Amino acid sequence: MGADIRVRPLILDSEALSLFARPEPASRRVMAAVKAAARNGRGPMVPAVVLAEQYRSRSRLAAVNSVLDRRELIVEVIDTDRALANYVGGVLSASGADSSDMVDAHCVAVAVVHGGGTILTSDVGDIERLAAPYHPGISVTAAEV
Repeated sequence: MGADIRVRPLILDSEALSLFARPEPASRRVMAAVKAAARNGRGPMVPAVVLAEQYRSRSRLAAVNSVLDRRELIVEVIDTDRALANYVGGVLSASGADSSDMVDAHCVAVAVVHGGGTILTSDVGDIERLAAPYHPGISVTAAEV
């Protein structure tokens, strides 16, 4: 039998998704990470709560929807069901965080559920704090240009 090789998912937080939706060169680092993930057989994941954060702004709505509609780069939107909500609560509890970190905790919880992953974020310190109990399975990468 062959080894069970899993491709670690790429999870985009709100700012990474926002950068991904912008034209070059703002999205260069994010686009490179997304293309690398796609070459490995898995497009990026975005927790649905990240979309809610993006949809607060009318100016971002069209750009984000355009990214989600791209056929060549499938973005998987992860809904928050009861099981994921349980993980999100666990992430917040394990890190001593409160509900102000809810969106970032969703990104970490998605990585935990999938056995690890890379989170692309502008909030490196916040995500690292939330992910610390689950390290080294989760890596955090800055989304800035």
